[in-house]
Amino acid sequence: MRFDTKIAIAVRGDLAAWQKLNVTAFLAGAIAASDAAIIGAPYEDADGGRYLPLFRQPVLVFAGDGAALRRAFDRGRERNVRMAIYTEPMFATGHDEANRAAVRAVAAADQNLVGLALHDGRKTVDSVLKGLALHP
Repeated sequence: MRFDTKIAIAVRGDLAAWQKLNVTAFLAGAIAASDAAIIGAPYEDADGGRYLPLFRQPVLVFAGDGAALRRAFDRGRERNVRMAIYTEPMFATGHDEANRAAVRAVAAADQNLVGLALHDGRKTVDSVLKGLALHP
């Protein structure tokens, strides 16, 4: 099935494995919270066990260096794309309020991005993430 929209997450490739997974999880949560229509129905196994719903469509994960993430971020802002971001200072915080404060303390042009996520039209996502490769 081909979707009109794309869910994409981009992480900085030089992060430790645990950091990449952490950033991806947080950013996926932001996308899920942004639009209930992109979440499918709950799952159920043959024994009647019930499981939480997942995204209705694939989530593509990309990797790049800090400069590539900055270009994607700037292109997204130029196109007024709603994005979720994760910045390096957020690794030193322990809760959502502190994360928001870490982002609020820095101007957009100076954010030290380690990840970003977006859900938009396929062409828009492709143009924002141009130059980033799928994560290996």
